[in-house]
Amino acid sequence: MVSTKSPAPGRVDAIRGRLLWFEADPYLAGEREAVRYVEDGLLVLKDGRIAAVGEAGALATTLPENAVIADHRPHLVMPGFIDPHLHMPQTQVIASYGAHLLEWLEKYTFVEEQKYADPGICTAASTFLLDELLRSGTTSAAVYGSVHPESADALFAEAFKRDVRLVAGKVMMDRAAPDALLDTPETGYEESKALIEKWHGRGRLSYAITPRFAVTSSEAQLEAAGALAAEYPQMHIQTHLSENTLEIETVARDFPWSEDYTAVYERYGLVRKKALLGHCIHLAERERQALAHAGASAISCPTSNLFLGSGLFDLAAMRAAEPAVKVGVATDIGGGTSYSMLQTVSEFYKVLALKGQRLTPFEAFHMLTLGNAEALCLDDRIGTFREGMEADIVVLDSAATPAMHWRMETVETLFEELFVLMMLGDDRAVAATYLMGAPAYSSDNA
Repeated sequence: MVSTKSPAPGRVDAIRGRLLWFEADPYLAGEREAVRYVEDGLLVLKDGRIAAVGEAGALATTLPENAVIADHRPHLVMPGFIDPHLHMPQTQVIASYGAHLLEWLEKYTFVEEQKYADPGICTAASTFLLDELLRSGTTSAAVYGSVHPESADALFAEAFKRDVRLVAGKVMMDRAAPDALLDTPETGYEESKALIEKWHGRGRLSYAITPRFAVTSSEAQLEAAGALAAEYPQMHIQTHLSENTLEIETVARDFPWSEDYTAVYERYGLVRKKALLGHCIHLAERERQALAHAGASAISCPTSNLFLGSGLFDLAAMRAAEPAVKVGVATDIGGGTSYSMLQTVSEFYKVLALKGQRLTPFEAFHMLTLGNAEALCLDDRIGTFREGMEADIVVLDSAATPAMHWRMETVETLFEELFVLMMLGDDRAVAATYLMGAPAYSSDNA
């Protein structure tokens, strides 16, 4: 007899529900080629990976008698959401009263981040952040620590304990911040290298070389970051690019030799595949082409950009580059105002509408899963339901709130349902989250 009871922690052989995943970008390939939907589907799991995916009626007969099936019908079952840009030390900065970017950093962020010399604070914030991400259906993320190596240590330790796929790094910055938050080119290099040796490749952890941005790193420090990038050519790099006009003017003043902001990072070998460049709002055509040819990823952070009044991301311009720039979408906690990737794409839709562009719900959910996996160059491991992929999964309840339930009474298509989820959904729409096939969050137990 196959059991469909609620699974015990760590014991799930299959997940049943309405399966939805993507094999390609719907914008490029069209919905017919890109979208996969199984009304009554089954994910068969083995050793934390997807062993088979298809119709429940056919696959259920292949399971052993004592198999445990987590039955989530009538909910949607999707690959877990991926957040490619956020800041662990800013979980208590979120919702700090408005200012432009550089003022906001000085008034709130730099004050808060000084606390992260304390390992206890680092541990508490790392625990809270991962709890909140999983509650929001986010199973993988690229995260900034503070300048303190303790912050990255705590975050990696907590992610390792939970078996989260995490990309993270300690921030490198040696100027334009309080003394308590400054490293040096030498210590930034040495501390980063020590963290790489300690954490990179353990479990599902990856290190990201993390110069905060050109405003807070001298040429000597960017050279040190570039040296790390040369030593570890397969490693992620994460930084900020072209978020705010005053920031761009500051970079032009500090690097008078540079053709543009992107050229600063190019000089030091920091624009390449696996480079995650946050924001990218005010790029010139040359800069977009530079990102495209290098294989770097532009990461849009819509709630943050709206909150700080930084500007509107131009998706059409990124797509028009030759080749197209890889684009991700992220929360950017704590400039961003929601941990929910559903809320994040809701705001992205509105940003693009102000640019005279449209984001379909299929395109949005592709970005949250396979698209962000591709931006992180992790699409061989996460983001879709192919056999052998890591079984990170989110279960979505499209009628989770009274307003959603009422609206869903008139919904007739999957397209419409997804649009309701992205416009009205948030963490309350997440019924369950799985990491490597093991239950990691359930709204029943919240």
